[in-house]
Amino acid sequence: MYKSLIRPILFKFDPEDVHHFTFSILKNFGFLTKLFFPKPIEDKRLEREVFGLKFKNPVGLAAGFDKNATLYNELGDLGFGFVEIGTVTPKAQTGNPRKRLFRLIEDEGIINRMGFNNEGLETAIEKLKSNKGKIIIGGNIGKNTDTLPENYTKDYLDCFEGLHPYVDYFVLNVSCPNVGSHAKLEDVEYLRELITDVKKINQSKSIQKPILLKIAPDLNHNQLDEIVELIAETKIDGVVVSNTSVNREGLKTSPEVLSQIGNGGLSGKPIRERSTKMIKYLSDKSNRAFPIIGVGGIHSAKDAIEKLDAGASLVQLYTGFIYEGPDLINEINKELLKRASRLPR
Repeated sequence: MYKSLIRPILFKFDPEDVHHFTFSILKNFGFLTKLFFPKPIEDKRLEREVFGLKFKNPVGLAAGFDKNATLYNELGDLGFGFVEIGTVTPKAQTGNPRKRLFRLIEDEGIINRMGFNNEGLETAIEKLKSNKGKIIIGGNIGKNTDTLPENYTKDYLDCFEGLHPYVDYFVLNVSCPNVGSHAKLEDVEYLRELITDVKKINQSKSIQKPILLKIAPDLNHNQLDEIVELIAETKIDGVVVSNTSVNREGLKTSPEVLSQIGNGGLSGKPIRERSTKMIKYLSDKSNRAFPIIGVGGIHSAKDAIEKLDAGASLVQLYTGFIYEGPDLINEINKELLKRASRLPR
């Protein structure tokens, strides 16, 4: 029903307006989802234990959708095994000027340059106090756009400290192409410093939360080798592979249209293969030494299985969720149950 009836209507309107409209519907009329979408699959065979947390199924929602922790309970009702909120910054910020979100329908992709628009740390904390405890929540954290380089780490530490009682794991977002001075954030020496400082706070807590690093899909093998070494050295809990891409190679969308859109991060089907290859490279290079959350271009159960087979422990949807709808969650879990039934007992 989503692809045949709902999506054609939604895609007639501006994507950011549709995003806000959809949020309003799910928040105020979430009970209607039971009429339009199948009941989420629940089965013990779908459970996964990763970095010390038990996920009811391995299909999560990537950061960027529920930026302000507004809808995580309702999204849990759709069947997600976990929801990653954010990116949260210490202070509220409006992000980049509109228009900043674009569909590439021929490519089944999206380009965005949102710029970490969010209502800030305190708002996220207040909304997380309404957590009903039925879904694992990740906290994706970043810096404010106007923060000076010498204060980048403080922004991350403020978010980590504030969200620590309310989320189950953390993701350090250091790879978004839509914020200023992002080159420093991907410098290995700076990452070592950042991770060390975040871990110090974590270790001071009675309950420590897993810490992951979210990396870009445009890193070369040398850079990925550095990431493997960094994780081995700092002993953080895993990586999210991958963020959006600045690469525009191989798109069906015309160069003229891409020129009109301008800069931003590309997500969806065009980065599927790149993301999966990165997962396999990191998994093989490290001998599966750390968990990987695979994200990027998952539009079908086959896409999700590819990432899991490549070495991911969990997967996340974003653009595929927008193009394929909530049915995609069940499709992936059904395929995983088929696989489980074929395993020797």
